[in-house]
Amino acid sequence: QVQLVESGGGLVQAGGSLRLSCACSGRTFSGFAMGWFRQAPGKEREFVAAISWSGGSTYYADSVKGRFTISRDNAKNTVFLQMNSLKPEDTAVYYCVADKIPAGIWSIEYEYDYWGQGTQVTVSS
Repeated sequence: QVQLVESGGGLVQAGGSLRLSCACSGRTFSGFAMGWFRQAPGKEREFVAAISWSGGSTYYADSVKGRFTISRDNAKNTVFLQMNSLKPEDTAVYYCVADKIPAGIWSIEYEYDYWGQGTQVTVSS
């Protein structure tokens, strides 16, 4: 059974930092892109960031570019999202995703078959 398990969410003040982790298990993820989406209360889910299997290519939403960094450790089947300079508008449930898809569609949520259960990030002003 494939599982993606996020951790690292929590409550932080504006300007602070959090590091999310997503551990994957249940199959081989060789060649898989991995990424993060988020959903704020009352809003649609949106793309945050994605990274290639090798880690050599990354892609970010404009809203987080320069503040968030995605990385991965393939030996541990884990992807990370370092979030700095957090803002109240970053408050959302953050979801980890994985699938073997090309870079051109990384930002499209329905292209991903594998999803985590989500972790809450709350940024207070």
